[in-house]
Amino acid sequence: MRKYFLYLAGVTFLAGCASNHAQEINYPDSFAEPIGHFPAALGDFHYPISSEFEEAQRYFDQGFQMMYSFTNVDAARSFRAAQLVDLDCAICYWGEAWSWGSYLNAPMNAQAAPRAYFAIQQALQRIDKATPKEADMIRALSVRYVQDFDPAQRRVQDEAYADAMAELAAKYPDDLDIVTLYGDSLFLLEERRGYRDLDDPDVIRLHSVLESVLERDIRHPGACHLYIHATESTPKPELAAPCARYLATAIPGASHINHMPSHTWNEMGLWNEAVRSNIMAWHSDQKAAYGEGFAIYPTHNLGMLLYAASMDGQGGIAIQAAKDLAKIGDNSQHVMTLIRFGRFDEVLDVGEKPSGEMSGGIWEFGQAYAALKMGDMETALQHQAELDSVASTTTARYRFHEARNILGTLSGILQGEIQWTQGNLEAAAEAFRQAAEVYDRLDFDEPEPLPFSPRHWLGAAYIELGAYDRAIEVYEQDLREHPHNGWALFGIKQALTAQGKEDADIDARLAASWERSDTWIRSSRF
Repeated sequence: MRKYFLYLAGVTFLAGCASNHAQEINYPDSFAEPIGHFPAALGDFHYPISSEFEEAQRYFDQGFQMMYSFTNVDAARSFRAAQLVDLDCAICYWGEAWSWGSYLNAPMNAQAAPRAYFAIQQALQRIDKATPKEADMIRALSVRYVQDFDPAQRRVQDEAYADAMAELAAKYPDDLDIVTLYGDSLFLLEERRGYRDLDDPDVIRLHSVLESVLERDIRHPGACHLYIHATESTPKPELAAPCARYLATAIPGASHINHMPSHTWNEMGLWNEAVRSNIMAWHSDQKAAYGEGFAIYPTHNLGMLLYAASMDGQGGIAIQAAKDLAKIGDNSQHVMTLIRFGRFDEVLDVGEKPSGEMSGGIWEFGQAYAALKMGDMETALQHQAELDSVASTTTARYRFHEARNILGTLSGILQGEIQWTQGNLEAAAEAFRQAAEVYDRLDFDEPEPLPFSPRHWLGAAYIELGAYDRAIEVYEQDLREHPHNGWALFGIKQALTAQGKEDADIDARLAASWERSDTWIRSSRF
């Protein structure tokens, strides 16, 4: 109880300081409660600071690990707890200021900006209590924040910060965390989404900075986290594989760190490795309720789990992940996962149509597809009309995709299945081809918004038409986009068998890709 009163006293003191600031500062509700220390969730990371208080050091180390895990608000709380143990700890205020700034998944907003500015001002006021290196870190970060924040001018401060971090990294090249933060500052100047060109000078510079850390410490959690993101959308995602092998357990209870290797594994087609990473992440999300983990992006972890398991043929895991996702999100991913594994009777019982054009459109697709497979053409056509209507008119977005491209892909798959059912195989193949064309408009994403590829339908249609070489071409293209997926490998084997051919390499690759599958298939689509 005494510790809690001390916490409130410290918060009151800092709030008093903030109230004298020119701009009113509001903090998240979680700041009304003290944050604990979670040793079971933490790795062995340690960044020594000048405070004489061991508890301040523990909270600082915890905040640093939370920042490497993208648990930003709780990181700020942890750095705040360090300040309340040692009010003169200048670097502890630096930590909080860092927490409120832009990071890879989100720019600093107008609510966080005054918090960041206030915290760095507190650090500057105490800079004479800092070590020379800590003082340099504080001064470098101070250029990132201004009193009158204008989101439209944020890049000006970000560029100044990157320049300051370049100087800091040059001065302290053996401090791997400073060099990592320099890499982070460069990454914030890049477009977050889309594909990266390995010959781009900015990408080369970013990679070289992060690689310089990993060459000296392959297990560095911050550098590896950033390097996975910096390589996943390049032609060589495997560049991050050496450090990804260690990252998942570097901060054992940080679900985002557990999850991150799956970005590399998915791009390499190591689907089971991705499944394992995301099961670990989902466990950490659940451990958070017991003080043994940090819940970070649980819907993302479950989405990646069902996607990787779907590509790996692990239907039980994929469907359970989709059910768990429905509990905290909506049932649209559940519907698509059931379609992927041919559980059409279960689709009809999945629940009510979710709100929103994107999720609602996916639900319509699932209902139509399942009704069609259950022999109810009339109901299928009714749901198809609803799907086509929203797909052609929606302006919604899903993450950073245009919903019309996702729903357009599903509409094409459904139209192809309807034509196939009606005996119009050429028309079915054309519908699937158009679905693949719309699908190709989607930008890079992890996980992809659909747990299947329309080429699994197009290849199957070509096999049915006897166009075996065309089917193989389609499946080979899908394997370039989704390496080692058993659906496409099975399709190639089918096309070869139909021609009286055998390929020992395809047989071996299919056996390896499907060895964990719980699903018996007769085609690349149900």
